[in-house]
Amino acid sequence: MRRSEAWARWAGTGLGVVGGFILGYFLVRTAGVTPPGSGVIISLTTLEGLIFAYLGAPYVLGGWRSVNFTLRTTPLPDLITGLFGLCVGLLVAVLIGSFVRDFPFGVALSAVLAALLGFLGASVGLTRRAELLALMGWGRSEIPVRRAKSAILDTSVIIDGRVVDLVHTGFLDMPLIVPRFVLKELQQVADSSDNVRRNRGRRGLEVLTQLQKEPDLVIEFRDEDPDGELEVDTKLIRMASRLGAALLTNDFNLNRIARLEGVLVLNLNELTNALKPIAIPGEELSVIVVKEGKEAGQGVGYLDDGTMVVVENGRRFLNQPVTATVTSVLQTAAGRMIFAAPGNGVPPRRRPNKEPA
Repeated sequence: MRRSEAWARWAGTGLGVVGGFILGYFLVRTAGVTPPGSGVIISLTTLEGLIFAYLGAPYVLGGWRSVNFTLRTTPLPDLITGLFGLCVGLLVAVLIGSFVRDFPFGVALSAVLAALLGFLGASVGLTRRAELLALMGWGRSEIPVRRAKSAILDTSVIIDGRVVDLVHTGFLDMPLIVPRFVLKELQQVADSSDNVRRNRGRRGLEVLTQLQKEPDLVIEFRDEDPDGELEVDTKLIRMASRLGAALLTNDFNLNRIARLEGVLVLNLNELTNALKPIAIPGEELSVIVVKEGKEAGQGVGYLDDGTMVVVENGRRFLNQPVTATVTSVLQTAAGRMIFAAPGNGVPPRRRPNKEPA
């Protein structure tokens, strides 16, 4: 449990105790109970308030966390149209309530109508966002795009090293932030007893040195360490959320969690996949079949950019170059996969030399 949640739970318990005491006091005053019965009643109501508040606080906190998470992850246009629909629903409820208020149970009926119409208006605002924005003259192209003023680097993208090439191109023209806890993790990797991890850590430190030498780049090392007991990924997400910064990474899991938390993510792997040349069905390409595929008879090869090419009936060309015709292209989270069939340019199969009779 977080410290803030613990404080909230104890504060709620305190309110329950005070509420139970006040309830018991009014019961005693109303019924005219005298001591020692009044003390017993007040003690029981106070104890009930303590128990109910202590047991009910987690549910209240859980509901608040859910509402807070929804507010932080819902796009701003959805919040605007939902609020607009809620206001319209409440306005209609007020107009109808002015007529039904004089009916029996009119006040209760007005409250129920307000709740139902407010919920209905908010629901319509969220589900029919595009139509409402079009009616207000605010098209999709006019919706403001969230931009970050800086980017926080995580350990994986530093070790990867492609961020240096990205800076050289000039596309990454924002200040870069390296938290001290990321630098500490990178140093631990560089000091590892495992040779592979040690080389990766040293490569990351070398990448940071190259970034510091870039004349047009602003790189900043920050000492902030939000809640030192948390994992590095959680610290990065909280820091990016607090600063309104983007998170530059190539970690798949961190990418998904950060976006669920409403943090803007710049994923180098997604950028690489987006910039790969698009193979068109019917186009011919040359590839070396390096291994067998999962299905019978399939062969697998790779293009220069790492794109996997699955050649149907290509197993017989193992370790040979083959000219294949693209049949389909599949885009996955891991990258692009091309399916092809051997074309007319397939080299002839090697035949063993026959010995003279």
